[in-house]
Amino acid sequence: MTDPDMATKARLVPSSASTDEESELAAAIYARTSTSNQEFGHSIDEQIRRCWERCDAMNWEIRYIFSDEAESGRDTERPDFQRLLETAEQGVIDVVVFWALDRFCRSLVDLVNIEEQLNQWDVALQSVTEYLDTTTPVGRFNFRNLASAAELETDLTSQRVQMGMYGLAQEHRWPNNRPPLGYDLLENDRLEVNEAEAELVHRIFKLYIEEKSMPQVAFLLNEEGTTTKASDEWCTQSIKKILSNELYTGQYSVAGYEEYVEDYRIISDELFEQVTETRFRFQSQEMEKGRKESKSERILTQFKRQTEGEG
Repeated sequence: MTDPDMATKARLVPSSASTDEESELAAAIYARTSTSNQEFGHSIDEQIRRCWERCDAMNWEIRYIFSDEAESGRDTERPDFQRLLETAEQGVIDVVVFWALDRFCRSLVDLVNIEEQLNQWDVALQSVTEYLDTTTPVGRFNFRNLASAAELETDLTSQRVQMGMYGLAQEHRWPNNRPPLGYDLLENDRLEVNEAEAELVHRIFKLYIEEKSMPQVAFLLNEEGTTTKASDEWCTQSIKKILSNELYTGQYSVAGYEEYVEDYRIISDELFEQVTETRFRFQSQEMEKGRKESKSERILTQFKRQTEGEG
């Protein structure tokens, strides 16, 4: 068979092995990591190596290798996972081999649906670390039990993360290393007002009151060379993100925990409410204008039809 080290360098790897259909099944290997710096035991290369060994032991011909790096297993919208399904539908593989079920798919609903679809295409599943044989009723039963366990583990992990986030929130700590414009992140993960950025935040609110247009505010800031906290140009969405952030009034809200934190205040409640009222008033006017135009277009269309009919 092809050298595994060479195979990992491409997503689709046609095998140069023998095609004796009586002694071999055509296999596709799938590997996934959830981060770009996955530990060795779960790395793409290590997963492929172990899957390769399983195929060798089973005397299966490796036709393709698919791998998704830094992709969540919660859904199936992964580039190479979708290529795997397309390849399976073409009828050129008999079995999909992966290191563990949680590498293949974490959602029970998705997992069961995919297995049923693969079964229609006569494609089986094989896990290196769990006993899995979807060609028999008992194997399919075991498959669903393993899938349930994988989803339970994911839900428990999410719950633990949520609990940890809630604990951080009670201490008014920020949940990531990207503080909003107007703040610096301290070593204890709390926020501290950055006076220079706070002035920019205050100016953006004032500019919107004057211009009553988020695209115009973005244009003015870009014209003078003022950038976002990430050193990008301003756009409507980045302005809207500033204008709708209640943290600037001291209203701290993270992981379902809410509390007023005076140290985090940058603008007054009155200014925030004035901007919010202006935003919604102009949005309502735009929506009303759109409805009126639509009504006018319908009347014009009906008139044209009547005129054409009379002609």
